[in-house]
Amino acid sequence: MKRNTFFLLTGIVVLAEVGTFWFSVELERPILIQIAFILGVLLLYLARQRVDERREDERTAMITQKAALRTLEIFWVIFFALSLGSAVVAFSRPLGLRPPLPGPPGTAPPDMLELPFIGGFALIQMALLSLMIILYVGFRVYYARKYGDWDTDEEQD
Repeated sequence: MKRNTFFLLTGIVVLAEVGTFWFSVELERPILIQIAFILGVLLLYLARQRVDERREDERTAMITQKAALRTLEIFWVIFFALSLGSAVVAFSRPLGLRPPLPGPPGTAPPDMLELPFIGGFALIQMALLSLMIILYVGFRVYYARKYGDWDTDEEQD
């Protein structure tokens, strides 16, 4: 398989994941997106193994390692800082779970923690995971330029 075909397949899998996410929300079945995500990752992993034009050498491995390390170094600090902020918000209110009050959501007394905040927390985690991917790609580009991964070899010409 050509590299561009792999990238096209990746785009199709991502679109299918977005559709599955929407479908999962509509049916209120989180297991659908969870299984679809794992299957999508496995499919892309297997497809990547079939790419003909993969160029793996010591320089590429070093660039990948450095980009991954820098991504994790920055990401854990950001994730931990946001988690600390979430803990402060959570612990500044009573933590006892009480039976739901009759009436529409949002009518609980101000000192009571309602459960819908969990969905917001999940969205924050997904945004942070997206940030991790963006950081990795940025560091990958930076180290590829720094160590000349995109330079042409004289032997190839």
